[in-house]
Amino acid sequence: MKKVLILGAAGRDFHNFNVVFRHNPEYQVVAFTAAQIPDIANKTYPPVLAGKLYPKGIPIVEEEKMEQIIRDEAVDVVVFSYSDVKHETLMHLASRAVATGADFWLLGAERTELKSKVPVISVCAVRTGCGKSPVSRRIAAELKQHGWHPVVIRHPMPYGDLALQHAQRFATLDDLILHDCTIEEREEYEPHIIEGRTVYAGVDYEEILRMAENEGDVILWDGGNNDTPFYKSDLEIVVLDPHRPGHELAYYPGEVNFRSASVLIINKVDTANRENVETVRKNVAKFNPNAQVIETACKVTVPDPELVRGKRVLVVEDGPTLTHGEMPYGAGVVAAKNYGAVTMVDPRPFAMGSIKKTFEKFPHLGRVLPAMGYSDQQRHELEQTIANTPCDLVLIATPIDLAKAIKIEKPAMRVGYEVEEVGGRALTDLIDKFTTDHKPAPVGAGR
Repeated sequence: MKKVLILGAAGRDFHNFNVVFRHNPEYQVVAFTAAQIPDIANKTYPPVLAGKLYPKGIPIVEEEKMEQIIRDEAVDVVVFSYSDVKHETLMHLASRAVATGADFWLLGAERTELKSKVPVISVCAVRTGCGKSPVSRRIAAELKQHGWHPVVIRHPMPYGDLALQHAQRFATLDDLILHDCTIEEREEYEPHIIEGRTVYAGVDYEEILRMAENEGDVILWDGGNNDTPFYKSDLEIVVLDPHRPGHELAYYPGEVNFRSASVLIINKVDTANRENVETVRKNVAKFNPNAQVIETACKVTVPDPELVRGKRVLVVEDGPTLTHGEMPYGAGVVAAKNYGAVTMVDPRPFAMGSIKKTFEKFPHLGRVLPAMGYSDQQRHELEQTIANTPCDLVLIATPIDLAKAIKIEKPAMRVGYEVEEVGGRALTDLIDKFTTDHKPAPVGAGR
């Protein structure tokens, strides 16, 4: 029996365990480690999810304890199982594991992909913050226009009670309250729900898949971070960001997505500089020349531009895009500049508690406030930070109406952003072909 330590971040790690190790007597998983997400360590992967080989469950500890666990538990294999990581960082982790006496594994994507009974389209990215979510929403809308009934399965974000979160279904906004969703979860689920789509997420993605298969005739895998899909895809779409040229070759497993995609979408070509767009095009031509390439603009709008013009604005951006996505800005900054804000107020002197710590941990952040909300305490500190920051207007560029998730007593305005094809109807044509290839003809139609 090989002893295994799984390095994770409350998502891919649990899936890898469930698919490869849970019922396999040749391995004993001694622990998970936790990184990237605050407050997910010092818990237990519960026995009800871990299975009969783990009657006490599996401890989840801080990643910094990796060497200690390898030594104390005589670990044979360290399995890396999270995403959006620099190649350099990944190899430092590998070196630490090997230096302490363990092997270091990356599980192949196909080994962890489950097979669906209905067609699957996956929408993933090479980095957090590429604009994957608006692409996913557009693909879902196109599927509906083509007569499909899509069900969305979202990459996991189980940061609470894992047993209760084993398989979650979100069909109404009340379901977000029922499941006590974080801001980060709401940002991904709410836009789909508002547009009438059911979303599944949780921990056990085989159980989730079987539930979704009974509800829809096509699965839309809405990926997270830059992770690979959990399901075998019939159409694999990957989004690239020319604001970060070269990152498609420098991060794991984003490079896996980049090299394996059948469709590559170069997003944000309207706001990226021409040289950066050309760099991404050249990388596509060299490293995935067989992929279909679609270029899109990310159209940024506000409901009343005159309320932005000449104002001191506090820009609130999507949290993960700024933190482990490493973007110094997002759609909020683009809107502030496009619509004539006189200045963007720096929130750092007014940050409270964990928000202040976030700025310290991610020094690339400047005059933008990441919408961090992984816990009630953190949401309260986000409220306090906004209240403390002197401004005329809070410009909110999160995918949800943040004012419904936290208390904002200042004038506030949401920023919208959607993808638009450059020079054609490529996304519509893409789903035309997918429908021709995969949708069964109605009974009696002669096909």
